[in-house]
Amino acid sequence: MTDDLRADCSNCFALCCVALPFTASADFPITKNAGTPCRNLLADHRCGIHSDLRAKGFRGCTVFDCFGAGQKVSQHTFAGVDWCGSGPRMFEAFGIMRQLHELLWYLAQARTLPAAKSLHGRITAAYQLIEQVTLSTPDTLLAVDVAEHRKDVNELLLRASELTRATVKGKRPDRRGADLMGAKLKGANLAGANLRGAYLIAADLREADLRLADVIGADLRDTDLRGADLTDALFLTQSQINAARGDGATRIPSTVSRPGHWST
Repeated sequence: MTDDLRADCSNCFALCCVALPFTASADFPITKNAGTPCRNLLADHRCGIHSDLRAKGFRGCTVFDCFGAGQKVSQHTFAGVDWCGSGPRMFEAFGIMRQLHELLWYLAQARTLPAAKSLHGRITAAYQLIEQVTLSTPDTLLAVDVAEHRKDVNELLLRASELTRATVKGKRPDRRGADLMGAKLKGANLAGANLRGAYLIAADLREADLRLADVIGADLRDTDLRGADLTDALFLTQSQINAARGDGATRIPSTVSRPGHWST
C-alpha cells in the first residue's frame, strides 16, 4: 500500500480535529461542532493528549483514519496554507478527499488480488482517474461527484471480491448487510464469506477464520477478534481494526497495523 494512502499527521493541519463534528457519547466526552477546533488542539496543530486519548474518553479519535487525505489537502490542494487562511473550503475539500482516498485504498488492494487479474487493467484505470482528481485544484475538487466515482469503483470491487472468494473451497456464507450484533461466532468458519456492510458490533469472533472474507463496510466496533485469522481479509481498513478488540494471536493483513490498545 502506497504511503500516500496512510495518514501522516506531521504534514497535516489537524483537519480531522477541526473540520469534523462529534457528539458526547461512548466515543467522545464532549460535543464539538464542525469547523471548531477541538479543545485539545495545540497551536502547532498537534494533539495535547495524543498518548492518552482513550484514557480521557476520546476513543473516536483513535479509530478515525483519513487514508492520507489530511496531508494531501494540507500540502497539495491548499499548498501549505492552513485552515486559518482557507476556511470552510478546506474543510469541505477534506471531506471529499477522504472519500476519494478511501476508494483509492480499496482499488490498490483489488489490483493485488491474483484471482482478479482479468480486472487489473480496469482497476488501474479507475485508480489513475481518481488519483488525477485528487491532484486537481480546490475548485475542481469541490465540484467532484463522489457518488458517481463510488458507483463505478464498487462494481469493480464487487467483481474482484467474487472472483477471489470463489477460490475458497466449500461453503462461503453470504451475510451481506446482516445484523450480527453480539453474535456468538467463536471459531466460526467464515473463510471467503461475504460480510459486506454487516453489523458485527460486539460480536464474538474469537479464533474465527476470516481469510479472504469480504469485510468492506462491515461495522467492527468492539468486535472480539482475539485469536482470529484475518490474514488476507478483503478490503479491511485501519479504522475497522482500530475499532475492534484483538490480541497478539490475531492475524491481520500487512496493509494494516496492529493497534496499540490491543491486548498482548
